[in-house]
Amino acid sequence: MFTIQNITLNTALFNIKKMALYILKTTQGFQTTSDKLWDFISSPKNLKDITPDYMGFDIISDNQEQSIYPGMIIEYQVRPIMGIKTNWVTEITQVKEGKYFIDEQRFGPYKFWHHTHKIIPIEEGVVMEDTVLYLPPMGIIGRVANSLFIKKRLDQIFEFRRAKLQKKFGNIPSAS
Repeated sequence: MFTIQNITLNTALFNIKKMALYILKTTQGFQTTSDKLWDFISSPKNLKDITPDYMGFDIISDNQEQSIYPGMIIEYQVRPIMGIKTNWVTEITQVKEGKYFIDEQRFGPYKFWHHTHKIIPIEEGVVMEDTVLYLPPMGIIGRVANSLFIKKRLDQIFEFRRAKLQKKFGNIPSAS
């Protein structure tokens, strides 16, 4: 017999900390509509525009012109460390049109990657929240690598995205 257990967010976060997952959360406000922001972020072809050149980011799957949908598999090549090419495969696992979507790594540089992209309409425009739960590979070596450079690199990537999106959609300082 199976039982379903309801847990609170605090319990889930506590369990995540026990598993040594890392959390990266960013929030930024834009002077645009939910529809315009959604149209941009829900199109895989736009990922390259908001990823720093030094990442050597290329989408290699042929579905980048499509809008995302649950079950969509997207294949990339990236050069996250010292220019070493790595294949990365993500699956779009959940989509609530115009509200949020979740991508999860299936193969790639992380042991675990779960990225939630949320859009929240506000009076002045739109707030976008990104929450990434991730775990580097290689156990203790991955934890050391995270403290030395992985977290810094992720912060740089998301700061680059922030600047690119602000330039495209305008910024709401009080929401960022």
